[in-house]
Amino acid sequence: MGDEGSDYHKNVILPAAMRLLDPRPNERILDLCCGQGVLARLLLEKKAEVVGVDASPKLIEAARSRSPNPKAKFLIADVCSNNGWADGRFDAAACLMAVHDVEAIDKMFLHLGQALKPGGRGVLIFMHPCFRIPRQSHWGWDEEKKIQYRRLDRYGIALPVPIATHPGKATGEQTWFYHRPLAAYLNALGAAGLAVSGCEELYSHRRSQPGPRSRAEHRAAEEFPVFLALKVVKCAVS
Repeated sequence: MGDEGSDYHKNVILPAAMRLLDPRPNERILDLCCGQGVLARLLLEKKAEVVGVDASPKLIEAARSRSPNPKAKFLIADVCSNNGWADGRFDAAACLMAVHDVEAIDKMFLHLGQALKPGGRGVLIFMHPCFRIPRQSHWGWDEEKKIQYRRLDRYGIALPVPIATHPGKATGEQTWFYHRPLAAYLNALGAAGLAVSGCEELYSHRRSQPGPRSRAEHRAAEEFPVFLALKVVKCAVS
């Protein structure tokens, strides 16, 4: 990941997050599952006050060392457990590329809602649940029509998918990707008092090298999104 994030972070995810979040000076912004603080550093450049939360002590240590700024605070905490960080005083919040790594999204979204002020906004960006399911979605080639298509083997049932931490090294270590249909995300957000106010489907910026299939590959890249971005707002209590 480095200081600036992956290729997709730099070219697709972070620009969308900053545009949708629209951070303002002196706002208090929560970075859920902050990792080593890639988003936090961009928010600090906008003069925001940032609190990053992550369950990994190593990632929090990296975030602290890379963002020695008095307006940044990084906490070791599980986003599924509110031990005081979700205090209802945040103007905005973001969670980038981590929603599908969390098993209990109902608890995560509940605490996201508890962290925000009434009317506070949040941005979630994650792998598109309709088109990007590890081991269950693939690219295919139709020789007759000369098109590249997206094949889905499963979608409608929630599915935990094991992901090898170090592919090719046979260490046996793995993490989990939690696939859920789109309705599961929307319903969990609604149950947490969060209303979806905006949505963007984010596409790959990458293009293939010239070749017999490049035109079809370019078209497929423009038709099938890689990530889903949801903008939410905390509903005021009547």
